[in-house]
Amino acid sequence: MAAEYYCADSENGDHIDDPSEDALFDLISELNDTGNTFVVIQPDQDDPVWFASVAVHDEGGYEIVRHDTTHREHHVTTENGIDRITSDLIIWLAARDFQNTA
Repeated sequence: MAAEYYCADSENGDHIDDPSEDALFDLISELNDTGNTFVVIQPDQDDPVWFASVAVHDEGGYEIVRHDTTHREHHVTTENGIDRITSDLIIWLAARDFQNTA
C-alpha cells in the first residue's frame, strides 16, 4: 500500500509511509557521515512537486532543505537539534497540498 500523504526514505534503504514525528526523529538519529547520510521526505508519486531532506552536514549538525515548486519555496538551513528539526518538518509537512498527492 502506498503512503496516503508522503513517505520518508533514507540512504541506507529505510522506507516509512506517512512517518510520525517520532519516526522522523529515529530516521534522522540514525544518520551518519559514512553510509547513511540523508533522509528525503516527499509524496509517494512520480515527479513530486515538493520535498524535504535532512543530510549530515560536513561541519557537524544537519542541513535541512525544504523545496516546494507550487509555493516557489526553496529554503536551506542548518540545525543541530533533532527535536527541533523533526518539529519544524512536521509543521512544514502539514502545510503541503495533499490533494494532488494520492
